[in-house]
Amino acid sequence: MSRRGRFITLEGGEGVGKTTNGALIRAWLEARGIEVVATREPGGTPGAERIRELLLGADGDDPLCDDAELLLVFAARAQHLARKIRPALERGAWVLCDRFTDATYAYQGAGRGGDIAQIATLERLVQGELRPDLTLLLDMPLAASQARLASRLAAQGGERDRFEQERGAFFERVRRGYLARAEAEPGRITVIDAARPLERVQADILARLETEVAAWR
Repeated sequence: MSRRGRFITLEGGEGVGKTTNGALIRAWLEARGIEVVATREPGGTPGAERIRELLLGADGDDPLCDDAELLLVFAARAQHLARKIRPALERGAWVLCDRFTDATYAYQGAGRGGDIAQIATLERLVQGELRPDLTLLLDMPLAASQARLASRLAAQGGERDRFEQERGAFFERVRRGYLARAEAEPGRITVIDAARPLERVQADILARLETEVAAWR
């Protein structure tokens, strides 16, 4: 029977560098002979990606209420866990996920002002005992992350999704929510100062991964 893989999540607000650093992590692990399944939330499977479209798309004449948003997030997560994350971990692969349940506590909890106890109940229902083995929280001041987001959208010619259109106060609450999670779970969540030069950010990430790989092997 193969050894269970590791479940690594990347968290943080908009524009903090999750995509860039996720690519680095995947390449670094694969260079050490580790199978990596890179995925994201919401999404990760065809069904969950369709739910992602509902969550991130324009609301039009029928905006999502907060309860519908929260339930859709966990519906996508249930599908993601069943079809991709759990099978990969069971065969010994490492799963690298761009956002997971910490994002729900930060966005739907702190950002929207949702009921934390309700989120915790859904977490237990959908995930059981499964939690990430390691979470890397990329953190930076709001002004810097928003400037990076604007630069990225300008370069790619993209439009802001439903969450990216929120005002600054929302993202400040999200950031505080993330940092509160990190303070509550310092053994799992490592905060990375993402406002520094990229090489320093990535050096810290790889140092933390070295420890994780050594413990696994």
